[in-house]
Amino acid sequence: MKKLTTLIAICITMLAVASCQKEGEGGTGTIQGKVFKVNHPDDDYNLSCDTMPAAKEDVFIVYGDDIVYGDDTEAGSDGTYRFKYLQPGEYTIFAYSELATGEKIAETKTVTLKRGETLDVDDIYIHRGKAYGTSMIRGKIRATYFDKNGEIVTADAYEQRVYIKRLDESYHFDDTRVGESGYYYFQKLLPSTYVIYTFGQNADEVPVMASDTVTVDEAGKIYDAETLLIRLKA
Repeated sequence: MKKLTTLIAICITMLAVASCQKEGEGGTGTIQGKVFKVNHPDDDYNLSCDTMPAAKEDVFIVYGDDIVYGDDTEAGSDGTYRFKYLQPGEYTIFAYSELATGEKIAETKTVTLKRGETLDVDDIYIHRGKAYGTSMIRGKIRATYFDKNGEIVTADAYEQRVYIKRLDESYHFDDTRVGESGYYYFQKLLPSTYVIYTFGQNADEVPVMASDTVTVDEAGKIYDAETLLIRLKA
């Protein structure tokens, strides 16, 4: 009877220990998946991007509700990562996107692992590039002038200089020239309200400003300003 009581006590103790085991190493489960890198280059006036396996990128795992990561690994050439020998429980997997400013943003996936399970995590996408997290303003400038025959002509204002400033500031922080098609572009803009402006002339050849106000409130978007019409000398 004493032996039976001891055996029952041992079983109860083992069950209690098993029920108290936290997430982490020492188990038989595996969490695996793939991480992809999305590149956002600047000087691409369509804001297009390309995606590829994030080879050699660091991937991190957080055990349960810990406030620091428990382990990390390096993704393979095809973006595959794997964490082995895990206890059952909840885990968070993450890798870092990086803004043009250098600020890092964790791209996370939270999963629940069963005992002895091999769990495939949804793909993780991290973002890189100078244009990531920014937007673009695109516009056009047209000019009216008298040609050599005295005829009034309206055409794209090639090589016209155009400026950009924030609404609450007095001076421009960037400028560019209009291309052959009359379009201009301002890139890598963070959320704010901007004023786009350029200068023409009145009949007395006094500078006259033409402007438009554009609010950028979303990243990764092209905002179209109104076409600005100015008067120029022949």
